[in-house]
Amino acid sequence: MKTCIIASPLGYTQICGDENGIATVTILNSEEKITESIPQELQNCVMQLKAYFKGDRKIFDVKLNPRGTNFQKKVWKQLEQIPYGKHISYLELSKQLGDVKAIRAVANANGKNPIWLIVPCHRVIGSDGSLTGYAGGLHRKQWLLNHESTNKQQSLF
Repeated sequence: MKTCIIASPLGYTQICGDENGIATVTILNSEEKITESIPQELQNCVMQLKAYFKGDRKIFDVKLNPRGTNFQKKVWKQLEQIPYGKHISYLELSKQLGDVKAIRAVANANGKNPIWLIVPCHRVIGSDGSLTGYAGGLHRKQWLLNHESTNKQQSLF
């Protein structure tokens, strides 16, 4: 498994993967040394993440290879269907997966998503519009939702 660390507006971002795809993208809570030479297997992912943060990319097309249960992978696959700039509730996600009673299991799987940003777990919010749960911290979830908002505040000056 190859690993690299890049700087992002959300903090140091660690990317892990190999020729089979990206296994993890995680925002770290500590200062880390930025990788000088990005492994070839991770270069496309790094390029797409940088473009996303610049506002030049809305859809990722990197090969993914997350580790998880079949149920978790089903939830993560459904998360990929949430369009850029949109959000849904955990209840709605459960309905899309065909079992409204599985809301807690769906929320738990969402919280275990190992490929932050690319698999957009940040686009899932509470039914009341609240920013419930985000492994990277609610401040990062808010930043991501603001970054993807189509109603960005325009500067007058």
